[in-house]
Amino acid sequence: MAEYDTIAPEYQTSKQLAFREYIERYTLFKLLGDLGGKSVLDLACGEGFYTRQLRQAGAVEVTGVDVSAAMIELAEAQERRQPLGCRYVQADAAAFRPDDPVDLVVAAYLFNYARTPGQLLRFCRTCHDALRPGGRLVGCNNNVLNVARVPPSFRKYGLERTWKRPLAEGDAIRYMLFNADGRPIEFDNFYLSPETHAEAFERAGFREFRWIDVSLHPSQAGNPFWDDFMADPPIVGFAAAR
Repeated sequence: MAEYDTIAPEYQTSKQLAFREYIERYTLFKLLGDLGGKSVLDLACGEGFYTRQLRQAGAVEVTGVDVSAAMIELAEAQERRQPLGCRYVQADAAAFRPDDPVDLVVAAYLFNYARTPGQLLRFCRTCHDALRPGGRLVGCNNNVLNVARVPPSFRKYGLERTWKRPLAEGDAIRYMLFNADGRPIEFDNFYLSPETHAEAFERAGFREFRWIDVSLHPSQAGNPFWDDFMADPPIVGFAAAR
């Protein structure tokens, strides 16, 4: 994860890409539902982009956790400039334990950093053990359901992905995000099959785990610009309950 220490400011800027607002964020908060009065753990929080929004949406207590020191520094700097009461911790998500169980765990792009089934299981157990009975896990992920033999181009959305073919368990998927200056921010995610995910969630003790197709914000309905993205979405939502 040291690569995020070197690209932290650029990755923070990438949160302004249109697909992240109209598809990623819209899907995530649609799945989250009413956050009023909830305690939330935001795993792989990065620079706190969603951590702050979770608090602003009504969560009474939000803790963001990320392994990158540079990302946590950006999150804490934002908290100092605009205090919301968010707490941040630099830690490996696979080993983090909150002081008290929470109502909701948010994991936006956590599981696609697992290189092995064992690491994925550790992530799943962290999420499960952090929740109170009846608590929920919600997030988004690299779309492992439709990894095409030849990945389509999403350059017009500010996103490209490449991988070797055929894609096997644990293989890297190289991501490139393009901010307004056009220069790519590059980092790796890793592929594990839908079956491997299902097994890890079951072994961790989750029930009702399911993948959920992304949704397009209603303000963009009928806009043909999004047709290619929605026809073969590179990201997917998920939800589960303890």
